[in-house]
Amino acid sequence: MHPVLARVYAARGMQPGDAFEPRLAQLADPAALDGIDRACALLIEAIASDRRICIVGDFDADGATGTAVAVRALRLLGARDVMYRVPNRFRHGYGLSPGLVDELRDEAPDLIVTVDNGIASHAGIETARALGMRTIVTDHHLPAATLPAADAIVNPNVGGDAFPSKAIAGVGVVFCLMLALRARLRAAGHFETHGAAEPDLAMLLDLVALGTVADLVPMDANNRVLVAAGLKRIRAGRACAGVNALFRAAGRDPARAVAADLGFALAPRINAAGRLEDMRLGIECLLADDAAIASDLATRLSAINAQRREMQATMVEQSEATVAAFIAEHGGDAFPQGVVLYQSDWHAGIVGLVASRLKDRLHRPVVAFA
Repeated sequence: MHPVLARVYAARGMQPGDAFEPRLAQLADPAALDGIDRACALLIEAIASDRRICIVGDFDADGATGTAVAVRALRLLGARDVMYRVPNRFRHGYGLSPGLVDELRDEAPDLIVTVDNGIASHAGIETARALGMRTIVTDHHLPAATLPAADAIVNPNVGGDAFPSKAIAGVGVVFCLMLALRARLRAAGHFETHGAAEPDLAMLLDLVALGTVADLVPMDANNRVLVAAGLKRIRAGRACAGVNALFRAAGRDPARAVAADLGFALAPRINAAGRLEDMRLGIECLLADDAAIASDLATRLSAINAQRREMQATMVEQSEATVAAFIAEHGGDAFPQGVVLYQSDWHAGIVGLVASRLKDRLHRPVVAFA
């Protein structure tokens, strides 16, 4: 092995075999996730009783792919009443908010499963409990000092959790839950009793790989296995219709797919929907089984992303002009340690991207808002 590669792998805590031949057999055991037994019990009860399950995702690519994984997997595992909702960034804010729960009242889900959110949704979960809805939180974000009063929490970053991959993305957490659920249904004889074939959840790995790369989580050994397996399926022509459509819309060849295609071509198209319009467009694309429908949705997502790029370029240009004017008037030595930028006609869904761009250029904290 080249010495540079040896140092890189050693720094990442990886063995040479893991680095060169990542295999699904090397995945961390989902059973190590604290709370997964209780979560599986709730889902098994809901499936057996034909109760309504609502997946509540997030408005980024990790949340969108995780929502699609949860919906597809639950349907494959026998759930007959599965719906999903995603908060609107401008109306609900982030996560399972009381406002979003209140809007679910008429649809009366019996069980809410959060994906890539929920660990900070104390008020929303209390609202759900008051309405008689049970809640399962699947998340990967760091918790606060107190946990929400959910019926089950599956999050490797909760204190004391033994799951080894703390860098796993939200889509990876819910995929682990679905693997564990399938194992428990198998042990209970569910598939034999219902005369159903046990589903191959590996068919969801293209979505897992996309969400993992999009969320910029560290490529530890577990994430590397998930991404490698997903890319292998994509290259073999076994991706879902939505992923294939996004590749075509981006002018990329899925047969030659690499992680950069997921991160820089597909993910921005999905994220653009959550930033400018409604993330349901992205999720519907990932749930589509009809190639024509998926193609139409991917084309719409590309158009939204082009609009996002144009708006972002204008906002960055305006913010850079403001900074340049300040330096010209006061000199570089007077430049503050932190920068706050505001303009009333900026789009609230893009200001975070503008702040990130300026932070990299100015090497100091930047906050932008509209």
